[in-house]
Amino acid sequence: MTDLAETQYAVQLVGPDELVLNRSKAVFRPGRHQILCRVEAVGLCFSDLKLLKQFSAHVRKSEIVSGIERAVLEEIPSYVPGDAPTVPGHETVVRISEVGPGVERFKTGERYLVQTDYRWLRTASSNGAFGYNFEGALQEYVLMDERVTTSPEGESMLLPVREGLSGSAVALAEPWACVEDAYASKERTGLRAGGQMLIVADTKVDEEALPILFRRHGKPGKITWVSQMAAPRDLDTEVREASDVSGLPDAGYDDILYFGSDAKTVEALFAKTGKNALLNIVLCGGKFGRDVVTMVGRVHYGGIRIVGTTGADPAESMEIIPETDEIRTGDRINVVGAGGPMGMMHVIRNICQGVGGVSVFAGDVDDDRLATLTRIAAPLAKRNGVEYKPYNPTKETITETFDYTVLMAPVPKLVASAVQSSAERGLINIFAGIPATVTGEIDLDTYIERRLYFIGTSGSTLEDMRLMLEKVESGTLDTNVSVAAISGLEGATEGIRAVENRTIAGKIIVYPTCKSLGLVRVEELSEKMPEVGKCLKDRLWTERAEAKLLETYGDS
Repeated sequence: MTDLAETQYAVQLVGPDELVLNRSKAVFRPGRHQILCRVEAVGLCFSDLKLLKQFSAHVRKSEIVSGIERAVLEEIPSYVPGDAPTVPGHETVVRISEVGPGVERFKTGERYLVQTDYRWLRTASSNGAFGYNFEGALQEYVLMDERVTTSPEGESMLLPVREGLSGSAVALAEPWACVEDAYASKERTGLRAGGQMLIVADTKVDEEALPILFRRHGKPGKITWVSQMAAPRDLDTEVREASDVSGLPDAGYDDILYFGSDAKTVEALFAKTGKNALLNIVLCGGKFGRDVVTMVGRVHYGGIRIVGTTGADPAESMEIIPETDEIRTGDRINVVGAGGPMGMMHVIRNICQGVGGVSVFAGDVDDDRLATLTRIAAPLAKRNGVEYKPYNPTKETITETFDYTVLMAPVPKLVASAVQSSAERGLINIFAGIPATVTGEIDLDTYIERRLYFIGTSGSTLEDMRLMLEKVESGTLDTNVSVAAISGLEGATEGIRAVENRTIAGKIIVYPTCKSLGLVRVEELSEKMPEVGKCLKDRLWTERAEAKLLETYGDS
């Protein structure tokens, strides 16, 4: 198209904690396999803050090492790994403005919801992602390449969206999908078939323990055995003996089995867990006697899982693992940090999930955020027959124990606290992304005695996105209940700082076509933008309010 401007407004991250508003960033024209999209709306996310702080150290900002040819990446000007400035923003809906000469799948004018994660494009420790090592949506126009946005199975990461839905409602399907994935994800309930297993024994291993484990839960392909005792015979799999753990490869094992109760040994074993690995701690009647330095960050980002038993049977530990991460009938659910944008979604989701007999406790240290949450959540709880209890932990002591805890702040001490407040067979969902390298001192004695289980997911799947989009399009889910503030690109930096300082309850939606608009809270609209404020419903953001905003303040 010839009427596109050569430059645009864009929020760029140029270094750790360095955000700038570039008023003259180039608008890239699409090459042969590329499409240029105009950004309709983009939500600000706590993950943007992680990128802001870590910048090139973020696992998704590093270079792509597999899954696509380097020559292809060199053809994409919006591929910006390492120290290159990037444009954050990944919760977005876009409309195609121009397509490259080789593009057949997409047409100008079409509207799409963007799936962020390109999981087949591997970085050293994660995967490529829109809004990280590929430029995101906090700009007027964004360039994407079909060779990046199409999976090896031929699925596109761009999901078609019908007309008539507000951009905010569609964009927010992405964070809602991340919330859904935190519950819908399936757990590995057996040993990795044909995988690498490490067994470390500081105490005698019952001769039937391993055969029983393998019969019930599958058999590894190879075992590395570390113990002063000889490896059991007749395990019907390859066994290699090693003298100690220190010489073994880091992140090299799918399943690690430890017999004993030496805290230092377990601390060393965390480094040996591979992606999505399972660490099974068999105490054999012993106790650690102190908190254990635990790689809690890798529960979320590395998918590692920890189980254990006070007895001597490793198969018993495996019975703790749930099929999925879903809440269960009768669960007492505690959302810690419930007043924030994502916390609000967790509260609303669990109230409306239709699981019988649950109660939802919503904890936050900010009374104003709690009040905003309660205004939305309390009527939903009453309608669904769910007990809802908001609380401020700095002002109220909660004595209940919880069957399901969701942690919305990336703080290891909250993980340790959740262990103490969990009931028998409690699930602890580490939703907030504690950096993968961060550890926490955890009372694993209590964790194992109560048969607790840490879970955590990162991002969402394409199927999660489809499910949320279907709910939005059918009207069964109004994602706009999450909207707490709006802005243009001029106000986006202030919005990101509001996310950082947790000063706004709910989501902030940026409208790039209203580029000169500052940050405005929804409750301020009636005073500051009365023509838009008149279009709210029950003080909540609506499709009509968005349409009036774009009509009044958007660029033509």
